Amino acid sequence: MKKLLLVIVLFNLVSCAELQQVVNQLPQSGAVLSNQEIANGLTAALNQGIQKQVSKLTLKDGYYKNELVKILLPEELQKVDNTLRKIGLGNLADEGLKAINRAAEDAVGEATPIFVNAITNMSFTDAKNILVGSDNAATQYLTANTETALYNKFNPVIKNSFSKVGADKIWTQLITKYNNIPLVQPVNPDLTDYVTQQALEGVFTMIAVEEKEIRNKVSSRSTDLLKKVFALQD
Repeated sequence: MKKLLLVIVLFNLVSCAELQQVVNQLPQSGAVLSNQEIANGLTAALNQGIQKQVSKLTLKDGYYKNELVKILLPEELQKVDNTLRKIGLGNLADEGLKAINRAAEDAVGEATPIFVNAITNMSFTDAKNILVGSDNAATQYLTANTETALYNKFNPVIKNSFSKVGADKIWTQLITKYNNIPLVQPVNPDLTDYVTQQALEGVFTMIAVEEKEIRNKVSSRSTDLLKKVFALQD
């Protein structure tokens, strides 16, 4: 992914002279590539990172059946879940958990243009720092430069999604049943902020997965051009 985020420097922001300076500083693999080939290869890597990982989260069960990012209940609602299961309402508890994950899946479609904007506005200094940075330098860059914008996009979508996927009704039913159980402490949480934060965490988790894959596994470089370009940095 450090290679992924170098794309924009090569594709939009830097001159051919700057590009050549970066290439000259990389270990040489014997391959002779033009500036355009390098730019195309890195652009393909960026697209692969978004399409292969982030887009998975937009699908049905993209969160719910992915153990890396599945959204579990906040601590204050875990007692609701546990209590309902104990009294034979496990199916209802399952539907409540599924509903909050569905809302997250619905929101992730807003992420791609925000990532593209962040990469387009990345400076040459940012790219150099990512190039020589830690194994998750690219993920850290995206987190720092997109988290606020993503939150602002995700939050209203998740709020609307709760209504669209029926999460609001499910959770009203869940909490009503729980609060009617004798001797329990009533709860009335607002889930929108919590699910928004968890949805964001899931996005960055999957970006980190792809960053590691492309950086460390030749088999993750899906075309000959990608193999040639990233061989320069191996």
